[in-house]
Amino acid sequence: MNYCIQTNNLSYRYSANELILDNINLHVPQGSIYGFLGPNGAGKTTTLKLLLGLLKNQQGEILISGKDFHRNRIEILRTTGSLIETPSLYGQLSASENLEVFRKIYGTRKERISDVLALVGLSHTGKKKAGAFSLGMKQRLSIAIALLHKPALLVLDEPTNGLDPNGILEMRSLLRNLNADHGITIVVSSHLLAEIEKLVTHVGIINRGSMVFEGTLGELMQKQESASFLQLETSDPQRTLDICEKQNIPASLEHNKVVTPLIAPAQIALLNRNLVHAGIDVYAISPVKNDLESIFMHMTNSQKP
Repeated sequence: MNYCIQTNNLSYRYSANELILDNINLHVPQGSIYGFLGPNGAGKTTTLKLLLGLLKNQQGEILISGKDFHRNRIEILRTTGSLIETPSLYGQLSASENLEVFRKIYGTRKERISDVLALVGLSHTGKKKAGAFSLGMKQRLSIAIALLHKPALLVLDEPTNGLDPNGILEMRSLLRNLNADHGITIVVSSHLLAEIEKLVTHVGIINRGSMVFEGTLGELMQKQESASFLQLETSDPQRTLDICEKQNIPASLEHNKVVTPLIAPAQIALLNRNLVHAGIDVYAISPVKNDLESIFMHMTNSQKP
């Protein structure tokens, strides 16, 4: 597989006693939308700053499109756009005027300003000052600046943070368009899985400086299926456990309810008949399916001291 970003044993310390990243191995496929997830303080922003050269790499290897970042820094940054933390805009200037400032820095053609304004849906703003923009508009203008030089890679740190539901939808639509229609690989960080699970193709989950999961969204959903279970409420939980064992169904007792893995409908029907035949009242047989947010919370909470 071709990787747009690959890190090998990336580690970082703010001090001798403060390990922020511990051997992070990222694999961001070319052409993907990669959701980089974790609680606040997990190490997401530090990782992204290292990928962009905003922090000096202390340990490990960073490869962008197969090229060593340390040896090819300028070349790589010429094809990378980013939005880290809060937007840096000139509030007294319009969207076009803000873009003109950065266009001169990037050395791109003047026509590119109208192109990126159209891409992010800000063509209509005219002479309105950026200081009067909503947060969502400011975020989109910042992304327009990041797109001026036609990057192949876009790195965004919490781009929906603070946005209202409509702003989140607009951001999601924009990022999908940039990926699908313009072929841009996107890395987007967030502390909320539910917020971006409808957007990403691949997921990396970090907690307390360590990677706890990396794979496709489909693979994460398989974890959701494996974490689902069947819950039985009966008049005699202990005898219910015995009957499950006779039927070769793994079972355990939790809060006076019998819990088993999800089993086929025919097995459930047979189990119910066996329980009734044994004189056990069956109050409920309920499948419990954890959502992806629950899986995410379990992964991140399980590491807490």
